[in-house]
Order: sequence, then structure tokens, then C-alpha cells
Amino acid sequence: QLVESGGGLVQPGGSLRLSCIGSGLDLSYFDIGWFRQVPGKEREVVSCISDGRTYYGDSVKGRFTFSRDNAKNAMYLQMNSLKPEDTGVYYCAASGRELLNQCVVARNYNFWGQGTQVTVSS
Repeated sequence: QLVESGGGLVQPGGSLRLSCIGSGLDLSYFDIGWFRQVPGKEREVVSCISDGRTYYGDSVKGRFTFSRDNAKNAMYLQMNSLKPEDTGVYYCAASGRELLNQCVVARNYNFWGQGTQVTVSS
């Protein structure tokens, strides 16, 4: 089980930090990722980590940072310079398989957080 926190309402240019804690899962053995979804669209990758490499969606490169803390069994998404188009429901995910560059594909994950709403608006 993955439990998320940290979403909310923020003004354009602001920052938020999302957290995701593994409960009953040792995340150090999993590939992990953050995805977001808006109504009417498919879930898209924000960032993922596989085999020590971090991948970012083109729209968030240079603004978002994905990190993991194996000691706390947690993953974090630091979001800076937020834009209105970053609005959506954000999900953390974990996969028991090594995905390599396919970690950007949502259907490859078998564990998902409950989702947290991020709204960027003035």
C-alpha cells in the first residue's frame, strides 16, 4: 500500500512537496514513479526511477525533483515554479519488476497511491 500526502492549492510560481510512504512494501526493492492525471486524459508520467536512473516528463524537467529515502521507505516529489498546467491528481506508484526506460509507462506498475489533488491557480 502506498499513502500519499502534500497536495493542495498553490499560486503559479509556487512550490509543493509530495510525499509517498510505503506500507507493507519495501520500496528499496521497487521501481517507483509519480504520475498525474486530468479529467479526460490518460495518466502521464511526471518522473520515475529505475536502476538508479531518474526519468522526467518533458514538461517538468528542470522544475521537479524526484527523490527516494530508503531508510524512511518513502519517495518525494519536489515541485517548483509550478504552472497552471501542472494541475491534476498526482499518484505515486511502485513496480516489483525492473522497468528501465519503460518506467515511464503507467500500466507497468502494480501498486498505486490513492492520489492527491494539486491545483495551481491564482
